[in-house]
Amino acid sequence: MDPLKMAWIAVGILIGIILNAIGSRIMGRRYVSRARREAAQAISDAEREAATILKEAQTELKEQRIELRAEVEREAREQRRELVALEKRILAKEESVDKRVELLETKANEVSAKDRELAKREQALEGRQEEIDRIIQEQRTKLENVSGMSAEQAKRELFTQLENEVRRDTALRLKRIEDELVENSEKRAQWVISQAIQRCAADHVAESTVSVVDLPNDEMKGRIIGREGRNIRALESVTGINIIIDDTPEAVILSGFDPIRREVARIALERLIQDGRIHPARIEEVVAKVQEEMNQTIKELGEAACLETGVHGLHPEIVKLLGRLNYRTSYGQNVLRHAQEVCHLAGMMAAELGLNVAEAKRAALIHDIGKSVTHEIEGSHAAIGADFARRYGEIPNIVNAIAAHHNEQEKSSVIAVLVQAADALSAARPGARRETIESYVKRLEQLEALANGFEGVEKSYALQAGREVRLAVVPEKVDDAQAAQLARDVARKVEQEMTYPGQIRITVIRETRATETAN
Repeated sequence: MDPLKMAWIAVGILIGIILNAIGSRIMGRRYVSRARREAAQAISDAEREAATILKEAQTELKEQRIELRAEVEREAREQRRELVALEKRILAKEESVDKRVELLETKANEVSAKDRELAKREQALEGRQEEIDRIIQEQRTKLENVSGMSAEQAKRELFTQLENEVRRDTALRLKRIEDELVENSEKRAQWVISQAIQRCAADHVAESTVSVVDLPNDEMKGRIIGREGRNIRALESVTGINIIIDDTPEAVILSGFDPIRREVARIALERLIQDGRIHPARIEEVVAKVQEEMNQTIKELGEAACLETGVHGLHPEIVKLLGRLNYRTSYGQNVLRHAQEVCHLAGMMAAELGLNVAEAKRAALIHDIGKSVTHEIEGSHAAIGADFARRYGEIPNIVNAIAAHHNEQEKSSVIAVLVQAADALSAARPGARRETIESYVKRLEQLEALANGFEGVEKSYALQAGREVRLAVVPEKVDDAQAAQLARDVARKVEQEMTYPGQIRITVIRETRATETAN
């Protein structure tokens, strides 16, 4: 608390005491002496307290004055240190500036010296240039006298020769570039095709023209036939499929070239067998229900193919035609799987060539939709498929790719070429297609018979599914030179008289053996 305030408080207390004493005196004299003593004591105490307060206030004031002086001195010392440091930095910068000025003066002196030297060299070069010009003029005059041509004529002659040489070099370079382009384009095409084939390895399911339905027992055959054959006749008339019931144990064979009708008949017969109620009315009911389910299944198969290949926005009717391809085969190759593989191959090749991948995949996926209705509509499947694509709003490039994939029309875009190439790759890949056993055996027999028709051939063997034929010749009739000629003759005759996929290797074997028996 402030000492002055405390002193005033003490004075106030003193005045109060005095007033109290005066009041007490008025109230009664008997308290006067006591009040005086108390007042004197209070005054004495107040004076002592006031003196103590004043002394403390003076002491505190001195301490504050000392602290303030110390703080001022500390700030002054810090400012002096900062001034000293600033002065040192300024001195250092002045020294650095002085050194730079000296360096610039030195460089300026060097530049001046070099300028003087360059001026001297320029004067010397001017003198030499004049001398060189004079010598060149003299030599030119001598050349003109010797050659009988002026400088302009010589220049034109030189330019003509240079132009001819440049044209010749340009032609050679263009020829080399063309050769490199042809070679590189072939390599590029082979690389693109090999990459596409390597990245796409679709499975192929071989189909036949018959289906086998397993029976729980042989008694079921009689129920399928029915009284006087009415059940089997009803089933054949409703489905359009021949039902063959022979001695095969616990099995019935369904024969027909329409795979969808054959599948409907198979599912319907299996359900009838499970149900146990087999009669004409029930047969018609079950077949009708299976046909409805088959239509839904065909639609789902088409949608699944679109989803798997990433082709979207096809017309619903085209999706249905696409689903029907699952039940069509070509040389044993499932046509829907073939279409999906062609789609992947075309998309990969289009991506490698920087073309429209979506358009290539779309055209490739639906390129064979005509096969789903070729048994219902006259015409080739390429023309039928193109007509359907045009009818359901596909763009001209896709329509042309479908119509031209068997060269029935001219190709109008690179996409059409890619679709045809992918179609050929998918069909020609080993294992993708198969021949019927009859045509296969017939071709092998024809190949061996053709080889045996040459003079000197002892035996011939068709190997590797007809990809190679080996001829064993009689050594006394055919020598080494004739063996090579025989191989060429057989190869030529095979090319002329036979139709076959891929290539056939002709190998002629000629050997001499000596055999003796030891007794």
